[in-house]
Amino acid sequence: MKTVSSIADLRQQVKEWKQAGLCIAFVPTMGNLHQGHLSLVKKARELADKVIVSIFVNPLQFNNKADLSSYPRTLDKDSEQLHSVGCDLLFTPTADAMYPNGMENQTIVTVPNMDDKLCGRHRAGHFDGVATVVIKLFNMAQADIAVFGEKDYQQLLLIKTMVNDLNLPIDIVGVETYREASGLAMSSRNQYLTESQQNQAAGLYQTLLSLKQKIEQGEQNFLELQQQAMTILTELGFTPDYVDIRCASDLKQAKVSDKQLRILVAAGLGKARLIDNIACNLD
Repeated sequence: MKTVSSIADLRQQVKEWKQAGLCIAFVPTMGNLHQGHLSLVKKARELADKVIVSIFVNPLQFNNKADLSSYPRTLDKDSEQLHSVGCDLLFTPTADAMYPNGMENQTIVTVPNMDDKLCGRHRAGHFDGVATVVIKLFNMAQADIAVFGEKDYQQLLLIKTMVNDLNLPIDIVGVETYREASGLAMSSRNQYLTESQQNQAAGLYQTLLSLKQKIEQGEQNFLELQQQAMTILTELGFTPDYVDIRCASDLKQAKVSDKQLRILVAAGLGKARLIDNIACNLD
Protein backbone atom coordinates (compact mmCIF):
# COMPACT_ATOMS: atom_id res chain seq x y z
CA MET A 1 0.00 0.00 0.00
CA LYS A 2 1.27 3.44 -0.98
CA THR A 3 0.69 6.51 1.24
CA VAL A 4 0.68 10.05 -0.13
CA SER A 5 -0.24 13.38 1.43
CA SER A 6 0.03 15.76 -1.52
CA ILE A 7 -2.73 16.29 -4.06
CA ALA A 8 -0.18 16.21 -6.88
CA ASP A 9 1.06 12.74 -5.85
CA LEU A 10 -2.51 11.47 -5.58
CA ARG A 11 -3.38 12.76 -9.04
CA GLN A 12 -0.23 11.32 -10.58
CA GLN A 13 -1.04 7.84 -9.30
CA VAL A 14 -4.67 8.12 -10.40
CA LYS A 15 -3.54 9.28 -13.85
CA GLU A 16 -1.34 6.19 -14.24
CA TRP A 17 -4.16 3.88 -13.20
CA LYS A 18 -6.61 5.52 -15.57
CA GLN A 19 -4.15 5.32 -18.45
CA ALA A 20 -3.98 1.59 -17.75
CA GLY A 21 -7.78 1.38 -17.99
CA LEU A 22 -8.30 0.47 -14.34
CA CYS A 23 -11.49 1.10 -12.36
CA ILE A 24 -10.93 3.08 -9.14
CA ALA A 25 -13.03 3.05 -5.96
CA PHE A 26 -12.74 5.61 -3.19
CA VAL A 27 -13.57 5.45 0.53
CA PRO A 28 -13.35 8.81 2.35
CA THR A 29 -12.90 8.57 6.14
CA MET A 30 -11.82 10.62 9.14
CA GLY A 31 -9.65 7.79 10.44
CA ASN A 32 -9.83 6.02 13.80
CA LEU A 33 -10.93 3.06 11.76
CA HIS A 34 -13.05 0.13 12.95
CA GLN A 35 -14.55 -2.94 11.29
CA GLY A 36 -17.36 -0.85 9.81
CA HIS A 37 -14.84 1.23 7.86
CA LEU A 38 -12.98 -1.89 6.79
CA SER A 39 -16.22 -3.39 5.46
CA LEU A 40 -16.46 -0.37 3.13
CA VAL A 41 -12.92 -0.97 1.90
CA LYS A 42 -13.70 -4.64 1.30
CA LYS A 43 -16.78 -3.66 -0.71
CA ALA A 44 -14.68 -1.21 -2.73
CA ARG A 45 -12.17 -4.00 -3.35
CA GLU A 46 -14.99 -6.12 -4.84
CA LEU A 47 -16.14 -3.32 -7.14
CA ALA A 48 -12.89 -1.94 -8.54
CA ASP A 49 -9.34 -2.71 -9.61
CA LYS A 50 -7.80 -0.13 -7.28
CA VAL A 51 -8.95 1.28 -3.94
CA ILE A 52 -8.11 4.71 -2.50
CA VAL A 53 -8.90 5.55 1.14
CA SER A 54 -8.55 9.07 2.50
CA ILE A 55 -8.05 9.97 6.15
CA PHE A 56 -8.79 13.60 6.93
CA VAL A 57 -10.41 14.98 10.08
CA ASN A 58 -12.37 17.74 8.41
CA PRO A 59 -12.56 20.87 10.59
CA LEU A 60 -15.21 22.40 8.33
CA GLN A 61 -17.87 19.93 9.51
CA PHE A 62 -17.33 20.40 13.25
CA ASN A 63 -19.43 23.05 14.97
CA ASN A 64 -17.78 22.18 18.30
CA LYS A 65 -14.06 22.96 18.56
CA ALA A 66 -13.66 20.71 21.59
CA ASP A 67 -15.14 17.82 19.62
CA LEU A 68 -12.68 18.49 16.79
CA SER A 69 -9.63 18.65 19.06
CA SER A 70 -10.59 15.47 20.93
CA TYR A 71 -11.40 13.44 17.81
CA PRO A 72 -9.11 10.36 17.92
CA ARG A 73 -6.22 10.31 15.46
CA THR A 74 -4.71 6.84 15.05
CA LEU A 75 -2.91 6.97 11.69
CA ASP A 76 -0.35 4.21 12.30
CA LYS A 77 -2.98 1.70 13.39
CA ASP A 78 -5.33 2.80 10.62
CA SER A 79 -2.60 2.28 8.04
CA GLU A 80 -1.94 -1.26 9.26
CA GLN A 81 -5.63 -2.13 9.07
CA LEU A 82 -6.01 -0.69 5.57
CA HIS A 83 -3.01 -2.65 4.34
CA SER A 84 -4.58 -5.85 5.71
CA VAL A 85 -7.79 -5.41 3.67
CA GLY A 86 -6.18 -4.55 0.35
CA CYS A 87 -6.18 -0.77 0.17
CA ASP A 88 -3.90 0.35 -2.68
CA LEU A 89 -3.44 4.03 -1.83
CA LEU A 90 -3.89 5.95 1.43
CA PHE A 91 -4.35 9.70 1.01
CA THR A 92 -3.61 11.78 4.13
CA PRO A 93 -3.89 15.48 3.26
CA THR A 94 -3.33 18.28 5.77
CA ALA A 95 -5.86 21.01 6.52
CA ASP A 96 -3.57 23.48 4.74
CA ALA A 97 -3.62 21.33 1.61
CA MET A 98 -7.40 21.00 1.73
CA TYR A 99 -8.09 24.64 2.56
CA PRO A 100 -5.05 26.60 1.31
CA ASN A 101 -6.83 29.97 1.63
CA GLY A 102 -8.28 29.18 5.04
CA MET A 103 -11.75 27.86 5.81
CA GLU A 104 -13.17 31.36 6.10
CA ASN A 105 -12.37 31.91 2.40
CA GLN A 106 -13.44 28.47 1.21
CA THR A 107 -16.23 28.12 -1.35
CA ILE A 108 -19.01 26.24 0.43
CA VAL A 109 -21.27 23.63 -1.15
CA THR A 110 -24.80 23.52 0.23
CA VAL A 111 -27.22 20.71 -0.57
CA PRO A 112 -30.79 22.01 -0.05
CA ASN A 113 -33.37 20.54 2.32
CA MET A 114 -30.86 19.00 4.72
CA ASP A 115 -30.30 21.62 7.42
CA ASP A 116 -33.94 21.68 8.52
CA LYS A 117 -34.26 18.07 9.62
CA LEU A 118 -32.65 15.33 11.69
CA CYS A 119 -28.91 15.89 12.27
CA GLY A 120 -28.96 18.99 10.08
CA ARG A 121 -31.27 20.68 12.58
CA HIS A 122 -29.08 19.71 15.54
CA ARG A 123 -25.65 20.38 13.99
CA ALA A 124 -25.63 23.79 12.31
CA GLY A 125 -23.34 23.92 9.28
CA HIS A 126 -22.32 20.28 9.57
CA PHE A 127 -23.66 19.12 6.24
CA ASP A 128 -22.23 22.11 4.37
CA GLY A 129 -18.86 21.01 5.72
CA VAL A 130 -19.48 17.41 4.64
CA ALA A 131 -20.65 18.33 1.14
CA THR A 132 -17.73 20.72 0.61
CA VAL A 133 -14.99 18.32 1.70
CA VAL A 134 -16.51 15.37 -0.16
CA ILE A 135 -16.75 17.19 -3.48
CA LYS A 136 -13.15 18.40 -3.03
CA LEU A 137 -12.01 14.83 -2.35
CA PHE A 138 -13.99 13.54 -5.34
CA ASN A 139 -12.26 16.11 -7.57
CA MET A 140 -8.87 15.13 -6.20
CA ALA A 141 -9.31 11.35 -6.41
CA GLN A 142 -11.23 11.22 -9.72
CA ALA A 143 -12.57 7.79 -8.79
CA ASP A 144 -15.28 5.87 -10.64
CA ILE A 145 -17.02 4.67 -7.46
CA ALA A 146 -17.29 5.97 -3.90
CA VAL A 147 -18.41 3.79 -1.00
CA PHE A 148 -20.20 5.07 2.11
CA GLY A 149 -21.87 3.40 5.09
CA GLU A 150 -25.61 3.56 5.71
CA LYS A 151 -25.15 4.36 9.40
CA ASP A 152 -25.21 8.06 8.57
CA TYR A 153 -28.17 7.71 6.21
CA GLN A 154 -28.79 11.45 5.93
CA GLN A 155 -25.18 11.95 4.86
CA LEU A 156 -25.49 9.17 2.28
CA LEU A 157 -28.59 10.79 0.74
CA LEU A 158 -26.92 14.20 0.81
CA ILE A 159 -23.97 12.88 -1.18
CA LYS A 160 -26.21 11.05 -3.66
CA THR A 161 -28.23 14.24 -4.16
CA MET A 162 -25.10 16.34 -4.64
CA VAL A 163 -23.66 13.92 -7.20
CA ASN A 164 -26.93 13.85 -9.12
CA ASP A 165 -27.50 17.62 -9.00
CA LEU A 166 -23.96 18.47 -10.11
CA ASN A 167 -23.71 15.68 -12.72
CA LEU A 168 -20.57 14.24 -11.14
CA PRO A 169 -19.19 11.17 -12.97
CA ILE A 170 -19.05 8.91 -9.93
CA ASP A 171 -21.28 6.10 -8.67
CA ILE A 172 -22.24 6.20 -4.99
CA VAL A 173 -22.57 2.82 -3.26
CA GLY A 174 -24.12 2.45 0.19
CA VAL A 175 -23.12 -0.41 2.49
CA GLU A 176 -25.27 -1.80 5.30
CA THR A 177 -24.41 -0.69 8.83
CA TYR A 178 -21.82 -2.89 10.54
CA ARG A 179 -22.90 -3.80 14.07
CA GLU A 180 -21.52 -5.14 17.31
CA ALA A 181 -22.92 -8.47 18.51
CA SER A 182 -25.32 -6.45 20.70
CA GLY A 183 -26.69 -4.64 17.65
CA LEU A 184 -24.96 -1.35 18.46
CA ALA A 185 -23.84 0.35 15.24
CA MET A 186 -20.06 0.51 15.06
CA SER A 187 -18.76 4.06 15.40
CA SER A 188 -15.54 5.82 16.31
CA ARG A 189 -17.54 7.56 19.01
CA ASN A 190 -18.35 4.28 20.77
CA GLN A 191 -14.95 4.47 22.46
CA TYR A 192 -16.26 7.42 24.47
CA LEU A 193 -18.62 4.98 26.20
CA THR A 194 -17.77 3.19 29.44
CA GLU A 195 -18.18 -0.58 29.58
CA SER A 196 -21.59 -0.27 31.24
CA GLN A 197 -22.63 2.37 28.70
CA GLN A 198 -21.61 0.06 25.86
CA ASN A 199 -24.19 -2.44 27.15
CA GLN A 200 -26.71 0.32 27.71
CA ALA A 201 -26.19 1.67 24.18
CA ALA A 202 -27.57 -1.53 22.65
CA GLY A 203 -31.00 -0.20 23.65
CA LEU A 204 -30.81 2.27 20.76
CA TYR A 205 -31.00 -0.47 18.14
CA GLN A 206 -33.58 -2.43 20.12
CA THR A 207 -35.80 0.66 20.18
CA LEU A 208 -35.51 0.96 16.41
CA LEU A 209 -36.40 -2.72 15.95
CA SER A 210 -39.44 -2.35 18.20
CA LEU A 211 -40.62 0.69 16.27
CA LYS A 212 -40.15 -1.11 12.96
CA GLN A 213 -42.18 -4.08 14.23
CA LYS A 214 -45.06 -1.86 15.32
CA ILE A 215 -45.21 -0.19 11.90
CA GLU A 216 -45.09 -3.54 10.11
CA GLN A 217 -47.94 -4.74 12.30
CA GLY A 218 -50.09 -1.88 11.05
CA GLU A 219 -49.71 0.97 13.53
CA GLN A 220 -50.01 4.21 11.56
CA ASN A 221 -49.82 7.07 14.07
CA PHE A 222 -46.19 7.87 13.34
CA LEU A 223 -46.08 10.93 15.59
CA GLU A 224 -47.29 8.92 18.58
CA LEU A 225 -44.85 6.10 17.82
CA GLN A 226 -41.96 8.58 17.68
CA GLN A 227 -42.96 10.09 21.03
CA GLN A 228 -43.22 6.63 22.61
CA ALA A 229 -39.73 5.79 21.37
CA MET A 230 -38.34 9.08 22.72
CA THR A 231 -39.84 8.26 26.12
CA ILE A 232 -38.36 4.75 26.08
CA LEU A 233 -34.90 6.07 25.24
CA THR A 234 -35.10 8.63 28.03
CA GLU A 235 -36.08 5.89 30.49
CA LEU A 236 -33.08 3.86 29.28
CA GLY A 237 -30.76 6.72 30.18
CA PHE A 238 -30.31 8.35 26.78
CA THR A 239 -30.74 12.03 25.97
CA PRO A 240 -32.53 11.72 22.62
CA ASP A 241 -32.27 14.42 19.95
CA TYR A 242 -34.85 12.80 17.73
CA VAL A 243 -36.58 9.60 16.69
CA ASP A 244 -38.05 10.11 13.24
CA ILE A 245 -39.94 8.05 10.69
CA ARG A 246 -39.13 9.33 7.22
CA CYS A 247 -39.61 8.50 3.55
CA ALA A 248 -36.49 6.56 2.60
CA SER A 249 -35.98 8.21 -0.79
CA ASP A 250 -35.89 11.87 0.27
CA LEU A 251 -36.23 12.00 4.08
CA LYS A 252 -39.53 13.87 3.89
CA GLN A 253 -41.87 13.27 6.80
CA ALA A 254 -43.40 9.85 6.21
CA LYS A 255 -47.04 9.50 5.24
CA VAL A 256 -49.19 6.44 5.82
CA SER A 257 -49.21 5.83 2.05
CA ASP A 258 -45.39 5.60 1.90
CA LYS A 259 -44.05 2.07 1.58
CA GLN A 260 -40.28 2.58 1.77
CA LEU A 261 -39.51 4.07 5.17
CA ARG A 262 -36.40 4.83 7.18
CA ILE A 263 -36.48 5.08 10.96
CA LEU A 264 -33.70 7.32 12.25
CA VAL A 265 -32.46 8.17 15.73
CA ALA A 266 -29.84 10.33 17.41
CA ALA A 267 -29.24 10.32 21.16
CA GLY A 268 -26.61 11.28 23.68
CA LEU A 269 -25.19 8.76 26.12
CA GLY A 270 -22.40 9.87 28.43
CA LYS A 271 -19.83 11.70 26.31
CA ALA A 272 -21.03 10.18 23.02
CA ARG A 273 -23.66 11.27 20.53
CA LEU A 274 -24.90 8.14 18.78
CA ILE A 275 -26.85 7.84 15.54
CA ASP A 276 -28.52 4.85 13.92
CA ASN A 277 -31.27 3.93 11.46
CA ILE A 278 -33.03 0.97 9.94
CA ALA A 279 -35.11 0.38 6.83
CA CYS A 280 -38.81 -0.44 7.12
CA ASN A 281 -40.24 -1.68 3.83
CA LEU A 282 -43.99 -2.24 3.68
CA ASP A 283 -44.33 -3.65 0.13
